[in-house]
Amino acid sequence: MPRKLRVQYEGAIYHVINRGDRGEAIFIEDDDRWLFLKTLGEACQKTGWQIHAYCLMNNHFHLIVETPRANLVAGMKWFLGTYSTRFNRRHKYFGHLFSGRYKSLTVDGSESGYLKTVCEYVHLNPVRAQLLQPDQPLKAFLWSSWPAYLQKPAQRPAWLRVDRWLGEVGLGSDTAASRRCLEAQLEGLRQAEAKKENPQWKRLRRAWYWGSVSFRQEMLEIIDRQRGPQHCGEELKESDEHRAQRLIAEMLRDAGWNAADLEEQPKGQAKKARMAARLRAETSMTWPWIASHLSMGHWRTAYNATRTIIQAKK
Repeated sequence: MPRKLRVQYEGAIYHVINRGDRGEAIFIEDDDRWLFLKTLGEACQKTGWQIHAYCLMNNHFHLIVETPRANLVAGMKWFLGTYSTRFNRRHKYFGHLFSGRYKSLTVDGSESGYLKTVCEYVHLNPVRAQLLQPDQPLKAFLWSSWPAYLQKPAQRPAWLRVDRWLGEVGLGSDTAASRRCLEAQLEGLRQAEAKKENPQWKRLRRAWYWGSVSFRQEMLEIIDRQRGPQHCGEELKESDEHRAQRLIAEMLRDAGWNAADLEEQPKGQAKKARMAARLRAETSMTWPWIASHLSMGHWRTAYNATRTIIQAKK
């Protein structure tokens, strides 16, 4: 069965989300939330994970997790399986707790503000879900990493890493003054969020990565190396196009052409037809895409020119 590719590499950062089966609760009482955090701590000890943020809602959770050892898949398999078993044992339940595969969004951690954005998104979940009264501060919601961010380092879980977010907002060291400044910033965002949802959250929810153009290019290179025939997803479509564009650049170099030459040459020119035939054979690009990128006019022009070349070889 087709499934989404899990991009894995050392030092990767992910926004991980998973929901209860059929939208049902994954936490029935606070002891379940403590059990989840205890299990998360064990997972971090086993895998070396570093958690930048978390938020436990009623029927789903959010994690911002960094994987120094490129082991998201193995770690999540142990973590979700272990918590599910413990949850079912506590409540004398049977069957699946989570609904299918978790979603993992790869995040650019190059100190360009992308990690900051996802940390804000995760910590503002209680506001969007209207779990806080207008006069309640964000730290009143106990089941996210935000209250721990405001504590002294010795009072936090060892696996919770706060320095990256502090660094991305220019606060430097983990001091009481820095934490007060970070709290003031997020409280300002909380008040704005209570009035109107940030429009970039929709883009964040729909994206397969969160980062710069260069980060996207790096991810597409990794996808090209790690993908298999069983994988599917929007990122693979982008990877296919990325591969086709590289092939066009290679063929243009071999032909001694540039992009302007493609436009100047006749639509059915022989070199263009050979390029189109190679693109069709080595990528999954459609005839309309090939015709457009090789300046061949209508897709039937590309198709017919390629057929002419193939028949000439027979």
